[in-house]
Amino acid sequence: MRLALFTDTFVPQMNGVALTMGRLTSYLNRRGIDHLVFSPKSTGDMVYSDPIRPIRSIPLFLYPECRLAFPNLAAIRTELDRFRPDLLHLATPFNLGLCGLHYARKRLISHVASYHTHFDQYLTYYHMKAAVPLYWSYIKWFHHSCNATFAPSSDTIHTLQKQGIERLQLWTRGVDCLLYTPDKKNNQVRERYGITAPNLFLYVGRIAPEKDIDTLSAIMKDLPDSMKANVHWLIVGDGPQLQELREQAPANVTFAGYKHGEELAQIYASADLFVFPSSTETFGNVVQEAMASGLPIVTANSGGVLEMVRHGENGVLCTPRHPQSFIQEICDLVTHEERMSSFRVEARQFALGRSWDAIFDQLIHDYEHIIDSRRIGKKSGFYSA
Repeated sequence: MRLALFTDTFVPQMNGVALTMGRLTSYLNRRGIDHLVFSPKSTGDMVYSDPIRPIRSIPLFLYPECRLAFPNLAAIRTELDRFRPDLLHLATPFNLGLCGLHYARKRLISHVASYHTHFDQYLTYYHMKAAVPLYWSYIKWFHHSCNATFAPSSDTIHTLQKQGIERLQLWTRGVDCLLYTPDKKNNQVRERYGITAPNLFLYVGRIAPEKDIDTLSAIMKDLPDSMKANVHWLIVGDGPQLQELREQAPANVTFAGYKHGEELAQIYASADLFVFPSSTETFGNVVQEAMASGLPIVTANSGGVLEMVRHGENGVLCTPRHPQSFIQEICDLVTHEERMSSFRVEARQFALGRSWDAIFDQLIHDYEHIIDSRRIGKKSGFYSA
């Protein structure tokens, strides 16, 4: 099998798509599967090793963590002709994804796409709701010829089905339970950030409108005074609403910026509760990382997180964009330590069953089926949720 991957976001960028594609290429390297990765070139002096093909790019307007690439179509076509891929995976529908789509259609090569982000909802948050019908028209056109569209959750599959997109297959996400583990709990986290309150509440993610940061801000401000005295918030991440959130935040909030790797794992394990108000998630990688770290979850009753968080078992689900619903659940949960302890055990147990290797093994199996089906003139199977 020879694979060509096209993605408009890739490591070292810090978002779910980039990290997932980075893990996929690491897996392909371990398996000895020949592949090329066409991705935007990041700023700085980063050295790219084979099989990465960095493409000149600038930050994307609405989502600077993604980059807008300017591919040389002739050069990419020449390299692909030389490589002779069996299948192209289009991870994003922007410039590089379009480049791969054009090549696959021209050469009649098997090609799949993955759907990671509800940009239609993002447009609404950024006051561009009028563009939503155009967005879905484009997405339907982009996915029309794909032998499969991989989505990270059944909830996302249902959304795409309603839009008339076919040949949908589930490609869920894993979590590194050796990196993210309760064993990484470390008192140095509290010392580093000057945290003395009994309870440490944590948010990890982009600080942007589509993550319902306004809801998070209201939760932090409106917690009862009796609880505020016993709580410290640690906010991990960056984004366009950071300054606004800083200005609105009460005194018991610390902003840590972007964190990753061992440092992030220690932060997760050292917290007492993970609060994640976003209602736009197609999956929610940070929720699963928090669960692997043994954290009870308080999140919105919406999107891909519903396949991880079971209300009353390993966390609680709250009314989306309704701060009082979150506050009520937080207050109730924190006053029942036995329930908190049970949630910690159940959250960790759930995460232990989500191996990245098993998930990528299934993806490779799906690739093989699509390639074989294409060779005999058939399209791949339709996912029925």
